[in-house]
Amino acid sequence: MTSSTPDDPKTLVSTDWLAAHLKDPDLRIFDASWYMPDAGRDPAAEYAAGHIPGARFFDIDEISDGRSELPHMAPPVEKFMSRMRAMGVGDGHQVVVYDGTGLFSAARVWWLFRLMGQTNIAVLDGGLPKWVADGHKLTTAAPTIRDRHMTVKFEAQRVRDVTDVARAAKLGDHCIIDARAPGRFKGEQPEPREGMRSGHIPGSQNVFYQDVLNADNTMKSPDALKTVFETAGVDLAKPAITTCGSGVTAAILSLALERIGKTDHALYDGSWSEWGMYADLPIATGA
Repeated sequence: MTSSTPDDPKTLVSTDWLAAHLKDPDLRIFDASWYMPDAGRDPAAEYAAGHIPGARFFDIDEISDGRSELPHMAPPVEKFMSRMRAMGVGDGHQVVVYDGTGLFSAARVWWLFRLMGQTNIAVLDGGLPKWVADGHKLTTAAPTIRDRHMTVKFEAQRVRDVTDVARAAKLGDHCIIDARAPGRFKGEQPEPREGMRSGHIPGSQNVFYQDVLNADNTMKSPDALKTVFETAGVDLAKPAITTCGSGVTAAILSLALERIGKTDHALYDGSWSEWGMYADLPIATGA
């Protein structure tokens, strides 16, 4: 079944769109599959076993800030540029990113590109599962890499640190949206990382990332997305900060906000991996 959501090369494209543009000389594709540690899946091995033709593997854990103790924090500009150049991705390219779940970790790479000032990037709606379900082929062949420079303009307004979020929570001048499962948000389920406190940032609203997706892991229509946010009590008139466990599923909400035309949003990169670690930061429990 083809998605009824309009294709937008700056946010989200369908498998039909990608198939039609697969041979475009300036198209670059990333497999950005990443899974929770308890999933028992090896994304690099799965990529090697079969990927969309032309796709490169984007290692979210490696293309990150190695100086940070927090998981897969956004890398320094220089590291991002060098990794992209090594994979032959640069100025003038249209990038499409997908993952093996459908729509999970790919949005993180979309956000990272936007953080680096790159706008010609879209997530493949429904990811690899929908590509296969729609009858498109995979390959094990390695892509041809041709070096190209990338001009990066870091957009600091797209990311927030713990100080920014603590201030926003205190002042109430932002809507802080948490993508974690309701049980984790309420503090009823333990965090997957050992020693982490349970609960949520005071004043934040819970929009479970799966609630913005359809059953086939494609993203809901813009009208349906707006309803999801409003039903959760999100004040869309305020600037938004998205958060989750480690900055991956928060990016799904960032993509959803972009799809409804809301551009004043940023992602809390440290997310609960950072907030839940500091005993002096307040937490809330319950709904």
